[in-house]
Amino acid sequence: MTLKAAVIGASFARAAYLPALKTIEDVEIVAVSSARLDSARAAASDFGVPHAYDDWRVMLEKHPVDFVGIATPTIHHAPMALAALEAGAHVLCEKPMAMNADEARQMLERAAALKRVHIIGHELRFNPNRRKIRRLIAEGYIGQVRHVNMVNITPAWGDPASRPAGDWWSLAEMGGGRLGANGSHQLDLIRFWFGDIGALVGQIATMVPQRRDKTTGDPWTATADDQVSLTAEMQSGALVSVFLSGVARHNMGNNTMIFGSEGTIKLADADEKLLVARAGEDFVDMSESDPNAALPGIGKGIWNVSFVALMQETLAAIREQRPLREGATFADGLQTQLAMDAIRQSTAERRWITLNGAG
Repeated sequence: MTLKAAVIGASFARAAYLPALKTIEDVEIVAVSSARLDSARAAASDFGVPHAYDDWRVMLEKHPVDFVGIATPTIHHAPMALAALEAGAHVLCEKPMAMNADEARQMLERAAALKRVHIIGHELRFNPNRRKIRRLIAEGYIGQVRHVNMVNITPAWGDPASRPAGDWWSLAEMGGGRLGANGSHQLDLIRFWFGDIGALVGQIATMVPQRRDKTTGDPWTATADDQVSLTAEMQSGALVSVFLSGVARHNMGNNTMIFGSEGTIKLADADEKLLVARAGEDFVDMSESDPNAALPGIGKGIWNVSFVALMQETLAAIREQRPLREGATFADGLQTQLAMDAIRQSTAERRWITLNGAG
């Protein structure tokens, strides 16, 4: 049975979604949509897709499909996902899932009612090193997890002229900001590794609001957060500290350190080496490679490569008419959204927030 697929978005979708879909047999990509028709046409041309649109609604009306991938600004996620579900499609929605938990809950409830496969673009759940971390923790290899440090520090938004005017990632009203861009991934990994969050305290900030267009030099104002800090108290009792910044002037990358009663785990994106040590022993390299990295047409880096396994599992679940066996469902996306909303509430009220929606 050939599954018919359509993709909304022609940026990250072009880098990850479309290459991953092309690796799967018996999948026909029938259409691509983007807000800019030239972008949709370019993506369609590169991947041999017969139809390109600048209106996703028209695309869904003209092409009954089994699967829709959504890689657009956050503000569009809920209306696009709901429309795709109603049109009969199973849905992959990029992170962050929605603008708020109310939208995310509506997406989950509709997907469940219609019995559709639903998944969020948290591709790192399919990365071999991060899956190995989950197994080590579950097996008790480092004992009881006591505390965790996760940092992601980059210079991507540090220069006031680094972003074009109207860049949606820099606009809160579009669902932009570091909390959604990277924090959603960190929050999902926290739950993937350690279980549900009990309570958290956090702060989001816009450190560089006054910006200049990188081409014209015209001034404009960023409204979305470019720095995030939070502490999460897990239901297990572990404490997780996360610090994210896009406005440093030097790249420090993404680093994760997990401290247990019997050992330590370290992972850094600079070399993607998974280093593990038991108490009293030296660190040992337990890194695992991703076989999908060798597939033709797949871009470099864990984000693009990990998307192949995500897409394989999603399409297999659709074909076999079963729930996902792996990956972050809309239910997981809702939990991440609740945590993001709580971080914003914590910032506004300057206090700890209990996550009553955990579980």
